[in-house]
Amino acid sequence: MSVKAKALYTFLSENKEEISIQENEELVIFDENSVDGWFQGENSRGERGLFPASYVEIIRSRSNSNVTDCSISPAGSLGKDSSTPNTSLHYQQNDYDDDDYDDWDDWDDRSTVVEDADHTRSAGANGHAPQNPLSNNPNVHYRPKPASRQDSISSSRKGSMVGRNLNRFSSFVRSGVEAFVLGDVPMMAKIAESYTIDMSPLGPQWKENPRPFSCSIEDPTKQTKFKGIKTYISYRVTPSHTGHPVYRRYKHFDWLYNRLLHKFTVISVPHLPEKQATGRFEDDFIEKRKRRLILWMNHMTSHPVLSQYEGFEHFLMCADDKQWKLGKRRAEKDEMVGAHFMLTLQIPNEHQDLQDVEERVDNFKSFAKKMDDSVMQLTHVASELVRKHLGGFRKEFQRLGNAFQAISQAFTLDPPHRSDALNNAISHTGRTYENIGEMFAEQPKYDLFHMLDKLSLYQGLLANFPDIIHLQKGAFAKVKESQRMSDEGKMDQDEADGIRKRCRTVGFALQAEMSHFHQRREVDFKDMMQAYLREQIAFYQRVVQQLERTLRMYDCL
Repeated sequence: MSVKAKALYTFLSENKEEISIQENEELVIFDENSVDGWFQGENSRGERGLFPASYVEIIRSRSNSNVTDCSISPAGSLGKDSSTPNTSLHYQQNDYDDDDYDDWDDWDDRSTVVEDADHTRSAGANGHAPQNPLSNNPNVHYRPKPASRQDSISSSRKGSMVGRNLNRFSSFVRSGVEAFVLGDVPMMAKIAESYTIDMSPLGPQWKENPRPFSCSIEDPTKQTKFKGIKTYISYRVTPSHTGHPVYRRYKHFDWLYNRLLHKFTVISVPHLPEKQATGRFEDDFIEKRKRRLILWMNHMTSHPVLSQYEGFEHFLMCADDKQWKLGKRRAEKDEMVGAHFMLTLQIPNEHQDLQDVEERVDNFKSFAKKMDDSVMQLTHVASELVRKHLGGFRKEFQRLGNAFQAISQAFTLDPPHRSDALNNAISHTGRTYENIGEMFAEQPKYDLFHMLDKLSLYQGLLANFPDIIHLQKGAFAKVKESQRMSDEGKMDQDEADGIRKRCRTVGFALQAEMSHFHQRREVDFKDMMQAYLREQIAFYQRVVQQLERTLRMYDCL
């Protein structure tokens, strides 16, 4: 049954299935039962399509109700039951992988887990899970109703507020950076953590961790519980600064990854290795996941900010089940996340012209796009080469070896004229080329697999930057808008200066992250190329040795 509604906020459509709606616009909703948080209806211009249920309120007739029914389905949270209590911002993943996502019964209460509607992370800025307006977490940036927003400012200042982003699904909004830049994030009475950005000759950079360390991941072991009903893989994780191993499953890594995404808005958090629905206990998959977890861990320990995160330290050091649960809950209640994380940053006093910063960000954006394309190209070429090593090359060398064997067999058919020494040498040549074919099939595990692992890590890191750069672009736009309003006398200059100052914080953080990315890129790609070339040289040396031994058999004829 169709019902009338009014738009609370402006929404701009992004695909042909959606329609744009304007604030206060009258709408018709075809069915007031939303589907995955979206209504289907018609706007005042006669356009039909989808729009967010949380952007509208249904208009009830007085005969039915004395109050207006406001839809409050959380934006970007698809299909979530609105009755579910949002006591945690951890997102549980697909249940198809018991190793990765069982019931959490061995390390925490189920009551603290909130499942995402489709059981997958909904990517936002840097892959961040969208913040839930219904959560009671004080750090979540709520979408205020227009009435309450107006009540928060005096009538004399109503015209001076910088406009909020119209697209409330924007990563600039979801990440909380918009709230921070506009001064909507209150200062905390006490901030226990602090991250410093220094100025170097190449620009801003994160201050190094004063206690650097590394961490090994070894010995993936299949284990069971509940008398063999559930099976999982456990990894021995040993940080260098303690020397004491802890044992972690993939779901523990995934929990940490989600905490990192939720907290560090302006940092490119490396993606975890991909999940797999079948074949989780096959040796090749376990080995591949271990290699990629090692790369993930190396990036974590090398990052000046991520390596100092209290939740990361808890992940690396806690071996007691009871203490693990306490530390896990403490991390999930961390107040300095999203927009509040920006309050922990100590930036340099050096002046930076915002136009210069914007130009530097634009240059990095072009670089990141080109590098992403190049990494994708190299990934495709390397993957194709792996396929040839495993199939084409091996088959071709086997065919060549079989052809030499056939020649040798043919030479034995006329005994008076056969030469056993020559026949044996030719037959050995055939076997040599068959062995070389097997060597080609084995070689990718020593070089190309490791190259693809590193490329996969950088694909994830590069995929984060468009959203992170979007945060800076949004901050620049607010500075320009606030200065225009100040020039027109619609905003106090002090308020405009505050927005500019907070934009500087976002800019310094992004530049520091860009600088760290370049530092790690140079180290990682140098190591990757050196390792690949060394393995290639060693491989072809082994091939040469096989051929030289075979050649010497003909010298004695």
